[in-house]
Amino acid sequence: MSENLASQRTYALIGHGGCGKTSVAEMLLFTAGAIPRLGKIEEGVTTLDYEPEEIKRRGSTQPGLAAFQFQKNRHFLLDIPGDGSFNGDLPYLLRAVDGVVFVVDAVDGVKPLTKKLWGEVAKLGLPTLFFINKMDRDRADFEMALAGIKEKLGVKTYIQNLPIGEKEAFKGVVNVLEGKAYFFDDKGGFTEGPIPDDMADEVETLRETMVEEVAVSDEQLMERYLEGEEIAVEELLAAVHKATLSGALCPVCCGAALKAMGGARLLAAIQNYLPGPLEAAGGDKVIATETGEITASESGPAVAFVVKTLFDPFAGQLSIVRVLTGTIATNQELFNPATDTLERAGQILLPLGKETVISKEPAGPGSVIALAKLKDTATGHTLCDPKKPVVIPAPVLAPPMISYALAPAEKGDEDKVFAAMSKLLDEDITLSITRDEETGDILISGMGQTHLETAVEKAKRRYKVTPVLKAPKIPYRETVKGKVEVQGRHKKQTGGRGQFGDCWIRMEGQPRGGGYAFVDAIVGGAIPRQYIPAVDKGVQESAARGYLAGYPMVDFKVTLFDGTFHTVDSSEMAFKIAGSIAFKAACEKLKISLLEPIVLVSVSCPDEYMGDIIGDLSSRRGKVLGSDSTGGITEIQAHVPMAEMQEYAKTLSSTTGGQGAFTLAFDHYEECPPPIAEKVVAESKKKEE
Repeated sequence: MSENLASQRTYALIGHGGCGKTSVAEMLLFTAGAIPRLGKIEEGVTTLDYEPEEIKRRGSTQPGLAAFQFQKNRHFLLDIPGDGSFNGDLPYLLRAVDGVVFVVDAVDGVKPLTKKLWGEVAKLGLPTLFFINKMDRDRADFEMALAGIKEKLGVKTYIQNLPIGEKEAFKGVVNVLEGKAYFFDDKGGFTEGPIPDDMADEVETLRETMVEEVAVSDEQLMERYLEGEEIAVEELLAAVHKATLSGALCPVCCGAALKAMGGARLLAAIQNYLPGPLEAAGGDKVIATETGEITASESGPAVAFVVKTLFDPFAGQLSIVRVLTGTIATNQELFNPATDTLERAGQILLPLGKETVISKEPAGPGSVIALAKLKDTATGHTLCDPKKPVVIPAPVLAPPMISYALAPAEKGDEDKVFAAMSKLLDEDITLSITRDEETGDILISGMGQTHLETAVEKAKRRYKVTPVLKAPKIPYRETVKGKVEVQGRHKKQTGGRGQFGDCWIRMEGQPRGGGYAFVDAIVGGAIPRQYIPAVDKGVQESAARGYLAGYPMVDFKVTLFDGTFHTVDSSEMAFKIAGSIAFKAACEKLKISLLEPIVLVSVSCPDEYMGDIIGDLSSRRGKVLGSDSTGGITEIQAHVPMAEMQEYAKTLSSTTGGQGAFTLAFDHYEECPPPIAEKVVAESKKKEE
């Protein structure tokens, strides 16, 4: 492995919304000299949040990308949105990196979403270092944030830096292992100095603990440590690097990104502890394909994975590609197994926010590059050497959490709205658009209300359409209780050949979830065999339109047991109409009930909000199934009517101060309470009128 590749770093900035990841990215770029000034989110001038929707909401809605150099070492950085509405494609983005810088807020500490994000990182075993940000803020508490990392996330930490002061008194850090103090200025720089006297004893005690933690992670060092031998700092740093790769330790740094305090120390830690693109715990990096494993190398056949698709107003579609092994050169021909097509790479573009720089060199392993105008390539596709085709399996994404009906502001523009929103699907794989056959609505589904609202704003701005989001129709169902026998008779004379169909059916309710059943009990040829399916079809078509409120009828059984026919006038259409008449006659005599969809809701929140959350779910006619608390975070599960969850995201955010997170999925149908059913039926009849 070349020296340049060994010192290259590709990593993601991850953390809950509002912890300051984009400011940390800005600090790193400024400290490394990649940008001339430190941009601020409040002023809408950060390098990586450049979309109008991001500037408006002061938060990332898509990953920010930056390729830069630090002390002649190449760095590829991904700033991943912290809002759960915008990081549904996290499993894809994590395929692009070799390590993670996990940002934790010194004021808020570890939140429920932090725990969820850590679960994704830990599942992939990505080497991670933590950066405790906002050390200069009121209520900043390093020990609280550190305790959250240890206890709530279950992480074994190596404290790289200890803060000198907190809140407005924060001015630097002590490197515990090296025994050096670094004092920050607000221009991204620092000066070395003596460890403050009031910290000397604490640093010495902590150093002994850290040396022991590091030694325990390495058998050879442990033997020397137990024998009382002094271990050199360089050896300890190498052991921390090795332990970070294996996940045995996670280094912890701290700083204040808005003032660029700690950028140089964080970059040094990234350089020291995170892996190069060919490096993994225990040896070479191995890449899983659909047909086996390959070892990453600089000289092998090229294999790359498309982790994201972005829109550029000048270049058009940009495919963001992680080179896994081999190299990609300008105008190189690549094969896409998913579409069985050849693509030409064109120029190798290195992104820095909304700007791109043409690379003068081929892109090797670990590079995250942009390729413009690929014709048949989408997010999740593999690009490889045509002579050695392989496929990298795409991760499985969580299903959409929420759906809204999409309508044009003006009638007749449905197709324009559908086409405009469909274009967004290329760059956001967590969005989906469907047409509801039952209601006729265009449904847009995504990871949250904010996600969908932002997508609509983007469509309006880019494609000059005016889509409007509406709460979708709740998919109620109807069912029957009891049993009845009825006749369905259709007779019509038109002067020539008439229409005649006559059937007797027995209709009865089935257990919940039993579905629809049709039983042919005709004997003696009362109805010819060719007309029996027509009766079934007539019943099913009527059931799809419902009887009580226009919702599909479910969980019932129809037995066709008698009837008569006419040798000339009977036809499939006549018996289909007869079946429909019989269905309606049965509904008039049976008790019809309205069923409502029930969803399984899982809510994560700090322990102190548990009572409020349970109370709110109960007020929504929910049935709490249970709760479990781990590390100060409570997980609550409940069954709640879908109709009561339309605006839940905003309520949860308001109740928990933005610290709650939830998922929901359809579970089953239950009978609707009479007052609710009456209201739904009344609304349905009003619309019909």
